[in-house]
Amino acid sequence: MVKRKPHDPQRSLRAVVVDNPFYSRAHSGTAGNPKQISAVINTRQSAVIMLYSRGRLDPAQLAAANKFGALWETMGGKGAGAIDYGKEPVDGGQRSDPITERQLMAADELRRARRRLRDPDRYRLVCRICGEGYALHELGRSRRGKLAAANELRSCLDDLADLWGVATHRPNPHMRRAKKEE
Repeated sequence: MVKRKPHDPQRSLRAVVVDNPFYSRAHSGTAGNPKQISAVINTRQSAVIMLYSRGRLDPAQLAAANKFGALWETMGGKGAGAIDYGKEPVDGGQRSDPITERQLMAADELRRARRRLRDPDRYRLVCRICGEGYALHELGRSRRGKLAAANELRSCLDDLADLWGVATHRPNPHMRRAKKEE
């Protein structure tokens, strides 16, 4: 029987540099107002956070994944809310609209994302990882399957980052640079 390694909770925590949410342009340059700060994140929170903390995703891909997740939750992907049985039922009130304007806008954005990804399997991959919170090992059993899913996710997030205008310019690694002649 193989011994398992003891679980170390410190291994799942990692320090990353993030934008300061309290940064003020009016006080830029002062020591108490840095543009970026270090923060500790739980890398086991989601596959996207784990890939970002290991340097496999760039900030634009992370922003695209977060935006997709927020749109997914707005559409009701997080499930139905709990019923409050302690609340008194009131007769004569107007029925609320079951679908809000915000949900309609989120549905339009997700429809645009689906069209941009072109393949239903690519959209399903992004839905499972960024929307539903699946881990990579749940999608691919073998190491090759996990790597293929991670590579495809990066490609999908690049397309979504380009769609939503958060893409960073990256040189194409397959293009050769011309040597300067002196």
